[in-house]
Amino acid sequence: MIDSCSIESNGLLSIDQALEKIKNSITPPYGAERLVLKDAIGRVLDQTVYSAINIPSERNSAMDGYAYSSADIKPNQSCTLTLAGTSWAGKPFTGQCLKNQCIRIFTGAVMPDNTDSVIMQEHIKIQGDKITFPADTVTKQNVRHIACDIAKGEKLISAPKKLSAIDIGLLASAGIYDVAVKPKLNIAFLSTGDELCSISQPLNSGQIYDSNRYTLSGLLNNVSFVVDDLGVVPDDKAILKETLVSAAQSHDVIITTGGASVGEADYIKEILDECGHVDFWKIAIKPGKPLAFGKINYCYFFGLPGNPVSVIATFHKIVQPALDQLTGIPATKPLSLIATCTSHLKKQKGRQEYQRGILSQNKSGEFYVESAGEQGSNIMSAMSRANCYIVLPIDSEGVSIGEHVSVEPFNAFI
Repeated sequence: MIDSCSIESNGLLSIDQALEKIKNSITPPYGAERLVLKDAIGRVLDQTVYSAINIPSERNSAMDGYAYSSADIKPNQSCTLTLAGTSWAGKPFTGQCLKNQCIRIFTGAVMPDNTDSVIMQEHIKIQGDKITFPADTVTKQNVRHIACDIAKGEKLISAPKKLSAIDIGLLASAGIYDVAVKPKLNIAFLSTGDELCSISQPLNSGQIYDSNRYTLSGLLNNVSFVVDDLGVVPDDKAILKETLVSAAQSHDVIITTGGASVGEADYIKEILDECGHVDFWKIAIKPGKPLAFGKINYCYFFGLPGNPVSVIATFHKIVQPALDQLTGIPATKPLSLIATCTSHLKKQKGRQEYQRGILSQNKSGEFYVESAGEQGSNIMSAMSRANCYIVLPIDSEGVSIGEHVSVEPFNAFI
């Protein structure tokens, strides 16, 4: 049986087709800005960074112990060397390590001349200034050599890349003070619908609280975005058109929720046809078929469905990849795992479904997933309980208990 919401399924774009259309339609904003390193975390690197130094710049010890020359150690025999000084991290030993001598050394301290090995402090015996090495001492160990991490002139980080805390640490280790990053995106979002009520007000008959703007505010919490909440716009075509045209003049992206379906009060597609253009209007996805993508002048537009779960799913699957492309992040496939399904899942042919599931792993490392509950596009409680999408292909007609399914963990999105 065909999904009743997908009677025109032959004319619907698949997820992959929709993403390909978006990829071919959008161009990231031009330009860059320089930020000091501490302000660059989470931003997208615009220019590849090369190291001006070797890392490490000097040979140093990988642990606390004693530095010595391997020439003074006889294979399979214990031996005793004389302690000649100490090399501290930040305060190197400045003398000479002579034959049959060793140097007390600490992690990160510069290796003294004439030494090529470090023995851990736990492996030796000390009697005054005499240091006895065991017979099974392994030489030429525990030394960090010059440029063993990065050589001078070598690439530190390739652009474009979203800078993580680890990236910031790597750049700092090379003495990098500031970097060029992609410009921020200016994004506006709003809800449409006469039925929407502010969460600070009591509900009247026929009203619902506007949760979508709060959801989008969280989903758009990103250091690469400057976000404007335009509030709730009533089901009035003239007001909605004026709002969208005005917002398009000062934003790179507009995201709306509601008004993208086929009801008499759903004006999004009409407005786009009049003051911009529509690249596509519906896609073969559940939840979230009525999704409009287009452009108003130079501003990209995403018209998401009104149901809250549909907003989240279409944001994750359609909007987020587009925003990544606009901020310069290379496209990647979502992390996908194979899990054994422990719930019976209902589905009809016609659309690719992203059912909400709870993913777990047993002691043997095997993945299991169960339904998070009712799958209606209005059921936010199941969305809140879930930690993954269970991905069911267009032709799937449901899943029996014990079958293997593909799942996409939420931590790939959130």
